[in-house]
Formats: sequence, structure tokens, C-alpha cells
Amino acid sequence: MTSYIHADLDAFYASVEQLDNPDYRGKPLIVGGLPSARRGVVSAASYEARKFGVHSAMPIAQAYKLCPRGIFVRGRMGRYQEKSSEIMSIFDGFCPRIEQLSIDEAFLDISGTQRILGKPEEAARKLKQRVKDNTGLTVSVGVASNKYIAKIASGMSKPDGLSVILPGDEEKFMRSLPVDKIWGAGKKTQEIFSEHNLKTCDDIFKLSKETLTAIFGKALGVFLYKAVRGINTESFDRETGSHSMSSERTFTYDLYDEFEIETALLDICQTLLFRLLSSREQSATISLKIRYSDFTTETFRETFKEPVRTLNVFYAHVLDLFRRKYKKDNGMGIRLIGAGLMNLEDEDSARQGDLFNQKSEKERHLEEAILAINARHPKAALHRGRTENAK
Repeated sequence: MTSYIHADLDAFYASVEQLDNPDYRGKPLIVGGLPSARRGVVSAASYEARKFGVHSAMPIAQAYKLCPRGIFVRGRMGRYQEKSSEIMSIFDGFCPRIEQLSIDEAFLDISGTQRILGKPEEAARKLKQRVKDNTGLTVSVGVASNKYIAKIASGMSKPDGLSVILPGDEEKFMRSLPVDKIWGAGKKTQEIFSEHNLKTCDDIFKLSKETLTAIFGKALGVFLYKAVRGINTESFDRETGSHSMSSERTFTYDLYDEFEIETALLDICQTLLFRLLSSREQSATISLKIRYSDFTTETFRETFKEPVRTLNVFYAHVLDLFRRKYKKDNGMGIRLIGAGLMNLEDEDSARQGDLFNQKSEKERHLEEAILAINARHPKAALHRGRTENAK
């Protein structure tokens, strides 16, 4: 039976700051910038700060008005990446199939692991305890038969929560929720819900697919039709029967800045490349996934003569595909970006003498060295940076 855990670190940036500085614990903490910053936005808020209405993506100036006695600190991305690498190493050691969504969350496919990890709820408790014991941080988890339900369930009892949705209860669970719990339904969609007096998922459930597509458009209408029925809506466009790996990022607000988008793609490519090295596999086919703010989702795939073997080559391929396919003139931001490596095969199966040049081999060895160091010393958190030709 298919089972997924969605693991979501609680107020990650703020929790790391409170972990490192005991004076911040139990106090309203806002990460993102100082109150004097004109254009700063909140990257994270501790649960103590959230009681005042402070939340991520809020302007720092507004957060200061809501919580003038809060502690405001600048973010330390290097430290957060270090802790993220530590946590993802724990996830990797827990089960063989993980899909990292962002710096602080991941899906773990625990299907078929019951003999080793116990029943899904037991496995989830073990994972939570392992993260707590090894990092000092808490993680909220949701357990369900598909990723979409597991994602929503993980947010039901934060912080340090555990929610299990049993197989067969997916539709019942979704119909019980208010519309603001629909993962992926952003501010504009919530406004349309309000205009049509749709307050609960059950209200949406009662509408036909035709009515939903008439109100929301085809892409978003079909998405909502599936979502309120507990049908997985977030599956990557994987080829049936082929072995692949993918990673994607869903943003808390629509992205328009191409540098931010391309930086997110670099992070995704790095995650996938190091996973590829770990599995000792190779691929000559890359994929790209773009979801716009109106939920229109497009996927692209391209196959090359030679397998992808280094981060620079992989990122260059993905970046070229993105720049050719991104519809930047449509006036819509990007809600989600993803990439993948398709048709994976064993590393040695297609490897021949002079197939790869010396420079490629040197880069490959460098990345293997980085992987080995991170495996032995998670706190090292080594990463490759953007190269000039990718800017």
C-alpha cells in the first residue's frame, strides 16, 4: 500500500535562530531584517510572533506595527542551509525515496517499509524523534496515501504535529476543511471563493467539474475538482514505467524576478545532481515543469546525446530550456518550478571509453568529493555556486 510522509520543519528559520540563541526562545522572533529596513520582508516568524498576526512575506514595516516588541534579526542563509543538509541527511537515512520540496520540507515515500519502520503512524513518530534528537528542531508530519493529502495534513496540528489520514478517508478529510486549507489556492483564488460564497471544500465538492471550469478556468477548475476529492494533484509528469527523479519548489508568493527563479532552479539542479551521484545512476533526459499563477502547468522534456554528469552541464541544459519556454510576457508570475532527470539507468550501463571529456570528469570528481564530505560531515553543507556563464 502506498504511504507518504510530508515532513515540514516548524517555523524553520526562526526555530534555527532560537536554537542557536537561547535568549530568543519563547519570545516573538521575526527573521528577515531590521525595522529600519524600508523594503525588507519577513522570511519567517516564530509561533510567538504569529500570535500578533505576523507571517512570512509580510513587509517588515507592517510586522513592526503588529509586534513592536518583537525581536527582529537578519537571516543567515548559510546556517539554514547547513541545518537543512543535516535534516535531509536524516531523511535520506530513514527511507530510500525522498523528494525535497524546499529547504525545510520533503516528501518521504515509506511504501513497503512496514517491516523495518512499522505502520505509517509509527514510522512518522520515529522520524519526528530522530529529527528532534539529532538536530534539536521539531518537525510536523502528515501521513496519507498520496502526497497532496499528506502535505495538507502536516499543517493541521503545528507545531510538532502529527496527523494521519487513513486510506479511504481522503475525500472525507478534504470536505471537512475550509477553503483556505487548499494547498495551492493562493490569494487571488481565495478572493474568487469569497465572491462565490464558497467557504468550505464541501461547497466546492457540490459543484460540477463544468461549473468549476466555468468559474475558475480549465486548469484551476480541474485542480479544485480533484483536490476536494482527495485525489493527488501534485504528481510530476513522470513517464510511465521509467525510472526518474524530480524536485520542485512551490513558492509562498508568485515569482516574477528571473534571477530568483533561476537561482531556485540552481538549487533544484544541485539537489538532483547529488542525488544522482548517490544512486550511481545517469540520465540523458531532463525535464522542466512551470506552473503559473493561474495554475496553468506546462512540462517539457529534452534528450541529449550524452548523459548529464556535472552540475554545470545539468543546470545549463535546464536553464536553456527554461529561457526558451518561459512565457514572461503573459503577465503571470510563477507559482511552482521543477526539474527532473528521466529514464535513469545504471552509471556503468552506457559508459564507454572516451565518451566524456577530461574537464567533465574533473567536475564529476569534484562533485563526488563534495557529496562524500557532506555524507561524512553534514554540518559542512558544501554547495556549488552559480557560474558566470549561467548569469
